[in-house]
Amino acid sequence: MSAGRDAQAEQAERSGRDGQAAAWPQEVTDLFERSFTCEYASLTRSGLPVTWPVGPFVGEGGRTLEVTTGLTYPAKAERARRDPRVALLFSDPTGSGLTDAPVVLVQGLATVRDADLQANTDRFLRAVAAKFPGAITGRSWFLMRRQAWYWSRIWIEVTPLRMSWWPGGRLDAEPRRWQAAGEVTAPPSDPAPAGRNAPWMAAPADWRPRADQALRFGNPVLTSTGADGWPLPLRSLGVRRVDDGFVVRTCPLGSAASGQVCLTFHGHREDLGGQDNVVLVGRATPVADGVHVRVERVLPDFSMSGNAVQQLRKMMTGARALKPRLEREAARRGQPVPVLRRPR
Repeated sequence: MSAGRDAQAEQAERSGRDGQAAAWPQEVTDLFERSFTCEYASLTRSGLPVTWPVGPFVGEGGRTLEVTTGLTYPAKAERARRDPRVALLFSDPTGSGLTDAPVVLVQGLATVRDADLQANTDRFLRAVAAKFPGAITGRSWFLMRRQAWYWSRIWIEVTPLRMSWWPGGRLDAEPRRWQAAGEVTAPPSDPAPAGRNAPWMAAPADWRPRADQALRFGNPVLTSTGADGWPLPLRSLGVRRVDDGFVVRTCPLGSAASGQVCLTFHGHREDLGGQDNVVLVGRATPVADGVHVRVERVLPDFSMSGNAVQQLRKMMTGARALKPRLEREAARRGQPVPVLRRPR
């Protein structure tokens, strides 16, 4: 507890007169800057936490952590606009170049930005070019311009309210803590578009095959909802398959997980040249050796695994499903479809 008080006292001393958050703990900032992925958790209408791996960026001025979702699959943003309580977990340093990296949980308020889709898309291309240069310089611009369905983006800006981190990723230890000043708030999201978006991909009828495949990604992230109503994603310490789902061994902070939960298995290459996800939802009950998750269904996902030819085929399949949605989602927001322009 003393570590948490020390971090909070330091933050309070450094808080500016404008009421914005002071500098974040130095122990976590390198991870924010260099992580290829983090796990982003938001809440559905029913209160189910849903967690997906996404690419994180540090906002201008270092006041926010920011992620995106495609305009053609906006559910991550729509959930955050409806309920801004979100969380980001930095628990996979693959590709960051960091050794002995901490695991960091950030809980905060989301601000959804989709009032200017062209600016969003320009900004996304610049951010990707700066953080992952090969993702753009190594691609054919001719092909990229035909992938506007992927590159057209909605931004989700997260204002951190509190952080917990485990130095060296030692999740069985007590975390250190940081909290923003009490007056820190997040700006409101842009107005919601007219109508509702429909799912673009059907989920597999049987969750079991994907659950069996998921084990190759190692320990999953278990997301429950904390007593304060915020999503609580935590990297597990161990997992084993049982007939109706999984038994997950958690750190002390997650040992009481119960009710609606999400299990997120994912992995990516060091060069981010491919990634794969398995996301399962169900109900959790604490048991003697961990948390028993009874899986109810698997969520549809658009993984980019395999070699370059296999990934190209998946992109072509995705294009057929998502291109028709591009104009529809832009029209819902009263805007034209963004044009891809080379980042400068």
